[in-house]
Amino acid sequence: MASADFDLRDSGLIQIVNAAMAESARRSGPWLVCKPGCSKCCVGPFPITQLDARRLRRGMAELQTREPERAERIRERAREYVARVSGDFPGDPSTGALDQSEAGLQRFTTFADDEPCPALDPATGQCEVYGARPMTCRTFGPPMRGDEGLVVCDLCYDGASEDQIESCEVDPDPDSLEWTLLNELQQTSGTADETIVAFCLTS
Repeated sequence: MASADFDLRDSGLIQIVNAAMAESARRSGPWLVCKPGCSKCCVGPFPITQLDARRLRRGMAELQTREPERAERIRERAREYVARVSGDFPGDPSTGALDQSEAGLQRFTTFADDEPCPALDPATGQCEVYGARPMTCRTFGPPMRGDEGLVVCDLCYDGASEDQIESCEVDPDPDSLEWTLLNELQQTSGTADETIVAFCLTS
């Protein structure tokens, strides 16, 4: 895999997703109340892909160059997070790889529910690696199609009908570019293990 070409296509994916989310926000108008400092969705872990993890590590490396003190504060929060949760981690705490078995997935449903993301600035309630945030963070809020229908932030779309909510839905990755990039990355790295944000920010 040529790294420059891969990064260019990944940047293209991010542009496509961001444009789709902007269009959904435009359609949503005042129903979408997500704003800087609203961090309810930043509490409790969620699985991220190796592609997400790659972006986070690159983002941290860039932050280390620009603002090393801020980068170290994030790392320290991440290390403290990992230390707190390692005993109950539903996977391998030495690597951060999540257990993808049925039992592991079940354990994850109640794992670390009250833990704020270590990328979250406790003073401002804003993400300190926003440009490198995982795909789940980029797409949370507007209507997204899940296994059980449309999923929206429970703070948003108050008073909107189902038809109105559906009218705000967009497909953030219509050509499945993320899936293609993940497959390429798996072939290169030899792993498809999912992880959580904290493990990507510790070093």
